[in-house]
Amino acid sequence: MEKHTEFKELYDAVLSLENEEQCKLFFEDICTIKELETMSQRLEVAKMLIGGSTFNEIVAATGASTTTISRVNRCLNYGDGGYKLVIKKD
Repeated sequence: MEKHTEFKELYDAVLSLENEEQCKLFFEDICTIKELETMSQRLEVAKMLIGGSTFNEIVAATGASTTTISRVNRCLNYGDGGYKLVIKKD
């Protein structure tokens, strides 16, 4: 059985967006500000981990908890590679 098939409609909706403005409008409607902040923070944490930053540096720069940083780090090391699809290593 395919993982997360219940999310297909959401994935299809995101894939139907044609530009950044449409993406902004969709995410601002479907997410709370806090949810958008959380997702943005996780993406920044992932970028910093990929770039070699330490947990302490990431906490100082982003305000993310060590629990969040650990969760993102676990995804980078053992997840499905989603972060790495959108983050290019410099």
